[in-house]
Amino acid sequence: MSGVWVFKNGVLRLVENPGDHFQGSRKVLVHVPTNEVITSYAILETKLYNLGWERYYDDPELLQYHKRSTTHLISLPKDFNKFKTMHMYDIVVKNRNEFEVRDM
Repeated sequence: MSGVWVFKNGVLRLVENPGDHFQGSRKVLVHVPTNEVITSYAILETKLYNLGWERYYDDPELLQYHKRSTTHLISLPKDFNKFKTMHMYDIVVKNRNEFEVRDM
């Protein structure tokens, strides 16, 4: 058995041809309390600041945010056009109940 394991709506299943499964499936990051789609880093940064995240200036190639009360670090590409689903899920995992990834 080869393919990619996909977790969706609480169900884990094997997709044998992952290209077909993910094609046309555009994801967006949503701020749950306001139901707002994150369309820019300016919007995201405001939401993160309100949650206690601070900008971390260690790498000039990345936008990074650190939360003092944790060991978490969020690293994002400087160009919002390179903001991918894996970055969205990183934000979701580190900010439970605040963000979620949805199909567009």
